[in-house]
Amino acid sequence: MSGMAASSGTAVDTQKISVLFVCLGNICRSTMAEGVFRSIVKDKSSPYYNLIGKVDSCGTGGYHIGDEPDSRTMSTLEDNGITNYVHSARKLRDSDFREFDYIFAMDNANLADLERLKSRSKNSSSSKARLMLFGEFSGTGRKEVVEDPYYVGRDAFEKAFEQCKRFSTNFLQQTFPDATKAA
Repeated sequence: MSGMAASSGTAVDTQKISVLFVCLGNICRSTMAEGVFRSIVKDKSSPYYNLIGKVDSCGTGGYHIGDEPDSRTMSTLEDNGITNYVHSARKLRDSDFREFDYIFAMDNANLADLERLKSRSKNSSSSKARLMLFGEFSGTGRKEVVEDPYYVGRDAFEKAFEQCKRFSTNFLQQTFPDATKAA
């Protein structure tokens, strides 16, 4: 799971880790996390560039399949300089447990749903995914959840952005501790 890319920057995709972000509907929190994470790892000036392969997000429910992210998610990303994020909501697939190294849940209910779905997976023995609460990378010494901002308002989207940025940075620093030294 932790295949560090070669220092030459020519690592093959199989050495890169893959990350999936999960919430309930895939239009607010998981898309926020994906947009933030992508902005860090796909930036050629980032020390984490070329270390991450596939990045995606999905929902445990199929309420918004095919929808774009919530407009407040998009405006929050844009207000923070992330202007190229595009996504179409999708529901978690059984194959996600085999295709992703890390699957990050936004809250404890999402994590419980993921654990239940993984246990029912047709090929659970071949799963490589490590299921975790994204907030395990809070940097505060305690796990945090990313609250669903959908019914709360713009301030909640700003808080979700701040958490996703902090959790992403902490995850990358912990997963690739030598990356910033090589940069």
